[in-house]
Amino acid sequence: MRQTKTLASVQGCFAGAVTGLALLLAALPASAHHMMGGQVPSNGFEGFMSGLAHPVIGLDHLAFVAASGLVAIGAARGWIVPVVFAAAALGGTGLHLQSWDLPFPELMVSGSVVLFGLLLAMGRQLPTVALGAIALVAGLFHGYAYGESIVGAGMVPLTAYLVGFTAIQLTIALGVRGLVQQLAEGSIAQTLRYIGFAIVGAGAAFLASALGA
Repeated sequence: MRQTKTLASVQGCFAGAVTGLALLLAALPASAHHMMGGQVPSNGFEGFMSGLAHPVIGLDHLAFVAASGLVAIGAARGWIVPVVFAAAALGGTGLHLQSWDLPFPELMVSGSVVLFGLLLAMGRQLPTVALGAIALVAGLFHGYAYGESIVGAGMVPLTAYLVGFTAIQLTIALGVRGLVQQLAEGSIAQTLRYIGFAIVGAGAAFLASALGA
């Protein structure tokens, strides 16, 4: 009983913290979501650090990265979902660098957070192929948004940036997936629902911010 109460308390604190941070960071200017304060990285170190930071500083990206690791827990080869997302994000960044225009990127990023949050909150287990398809589309838009901070960079900082944000996304997604599987053994469905509600709250805050921009 004590363990159940402790788990519920932790879940409640997590939900409140994520939603509160979402409301705070959604109100920040776009430059606050970039490691370099809006400046283009000029060398490999700056590029790598910027790549590591962008998916973490931007809580909309962070929420989806974490959700991509959680949403396929229990599915066959569920680890494929975050891998597909990370690969698609590379493609999305490439589209931005090639001056392609994707419609409503901020809305799509926020909407993807809400969608994966809802899947977690409702306990819906879609096939891995369907989740991978959603992750593919979402990755293109998240990557497109990442590309804004690296436009105009040289080849070395650009390559380092791509390596950095790909590495951190896979580390977070697969790490969170493994952590939840270990810590919530026996109550994983309920834990995922709590996390899902928190992610929905975060996504709704970002969506409201994007619509009001």
